[in-house]
Amino acid sequence: MGIIELILLFIVVIVILCLSFKITRQYERAVIFRLGKLAGQRGPGMFPILFPIDRIVRVDLRVRQLDVPKQTIITKDNISVDVDAIIYYHVTDACQAINEVEDYEAATSLIAQTTLRDVLGQNELDTILSDRESLNQEIHGEIENVTSPWGVNVNLVTIRDVTVPENMLRAIARQAEAEREKRARIILADGEQQASERMCEAAKLYEKTPAALKLREFQTLTEIAKERNLIVVTNGADNLGTTAGYVKALDR
Repeated sequence: MGIIELILLFIVVIVILCLSFKITRQYERAVIFRLGKLAGQRGPGMFPILFPIDRIVRVDLRVRQLDVPKQTIITKDNISVDVDAIIYYHVTDACQAINEVEDYEAATSLIAQTTLRDVLGQNELDTILSDRESLNQEIHGEIENVTSPWGVNVNLVTIRDVTVPENMLRAIARQAEAEREKRARIILADGEQQASERMCEAAKLYEKTPAALKLREFQTLTEIAKERNLIVVTNGADNLGTTAGYVKALDR
């Protein structure tokens, strides 16, 4: 064997050795197929394979972001709204993610869109606008029930935006204004009721102690005198002199 043949043989051996070792990063796993059959997963770091009968598929295990496109949803009270969401997920089992579904990312996106429409379509508009946290949890649970057999774990689901038609926005504004007016009238009525109850209690007390009523009258006259605009009303001719003298003293 000549020198050229030895050099070529050496190069071939080096190439085969290089192709027989693979390297994956810390966040990656390599799913190995040997003659078409699943032979497990390897990584991270360097690992050997049987070249050329082994084939590998790399899977990223990092948390990934999935932007769910805006969906037109008919709510339970027959209102059309546009809703979009964000999903955060990651692969927990690389072998399942490759073998159980053709494209786990596309499949997760499609099931997220379907679940978003189904869950929100079962709720009224007021619930969608005011109770997003519980809806996020419900959507999260529904999606994870489907993706768990694929080796995909859903970390978080967040409804990002709810677009309501302009005519419904005006109706909601009128409803809110009416609700505030209702609360104001209820508060005013409660105040009147409480005031009348207190006045009834005071009247009963003054009836038992006439001297307290007279002191209250003097206090009222004192408050009137501060404004320099006196209107004196007495409760009898026998008290007129006493009251007038008190008022004159206040005026001075």
